[in-house]
Amino acid sequence: MIREALYYDRVGVVGEMGESDESLVQCHLCPANCRLKPDQRGLCHSRFNDNGRLVTDNFGQTVTIALDPIEKKPLYHFLPTRNIISIGANGCNLSCRHCQNWQISQKTVPTKYISPEDLPKIASRDGSIGVAYTYTEPMIWYEYIMEAAPSVRQAGLVNVMVSNGYINLEPLDQLLPLIDAFNIDLKGMNPEFYRKICGGRLEPVLDVIRRIACSDAHLELTNLIIPGVNDSDDDINHLVEFVAGLNKNIPLHFSAYHPNYKANYPTTSKEILMKAYRMARQRLNYVFVGNMEIESCSNSYCAGCQTILIERTGYSVSVVGLDRAGNCTACGTEAHICQGDEN
Repeated sequence: MIREALYYDRVGVVGEMGESDESLVQCHLCPANCRLKPDQRGLCHSRFNDNGRLVTDNFGQTVTIALDPIEKKPLYHFLPTRNIISIGANGCNLSCRHCQNWQISQKTVPTKYISPEDLPKIASRDGSIGVAYTYTEPMIWYEYIMEAAPSVRQAGLVNVMVSNGYINLEPLDQLLPLIDAFNIDLKGMNPEFYRKICGGRLEPVLDVIRRIACSDAHLELTNLIIPGVNDSDDDINHLVEFVAGLNKNIPLHFSAYHPNYKANYPTTSKEILMKAYRMARQRLNYVFVGNMEIESCSNSYCAGCQTILIERTGYSVSVVGLDRAGNCTACGTEAHICQGDEN
């Protein structure tokens, strides 16, 4: 379904002969700030210039829908043990050479339309707590989420966003009150890595993380570690320093890279993940290893006494050391875990 896009300007250009061309448009949704000629598409593949009007043809167009554990997002400290309906759009506003979902983020695939009115009905099935906008890049689904998320909220459900964080601050500020929890994929702390490997810029992502960290939304971060690319001690220390400078209670997830799409770096080893885990644990209270099972590295521990608060083996999750107020049952330290109305 085609909708006029939000956050763009018509750009007047004067030619060599003094003629004016009002058909150019510039998108201001994300830091790419694409300037588009008629019929030209932006980097996200979903926005294009329709005779001097920026439109999007991805409104409600869904590439996949599934019921997932909330831990799969990954969100470890937001409504643990619950399930959530997960949906995604087609496309992305970055072009990571190592993309793990390139079949749907970098290629055009068939979609199914889900209206904003129908989404809450779907999201309330099978014990789901709400909607996770995920799989590809939900920020390019901006118009749809801005219309659908209030309906989800009105149905007593939550909105979760799993994102690369590549959005300008003005549209982010409009989105923030609608989203209950974010997991932002912070791909590294080297600007050259973002530019050459991801096709974007680092600093706007850091600005977005800073803004979310100061909001009422729950925030967790994920870092995919690529051997020889973003796994040096300096890379990890810089990442940990940034997170600790925001809030040492922000959960940080390290994930293993596997060769995919246009990248053929070696698979991330257990040793590299353990190094990152140990380094981060020196400064941060909640650190996890995600998609490789390493004993004890997926548990949540009390920041005060190191009692296990939540025990995890894969997606088998048990809340073992939290009281109903969200404090450690052994020493009473606040755990900074959103449990909702149930334990």
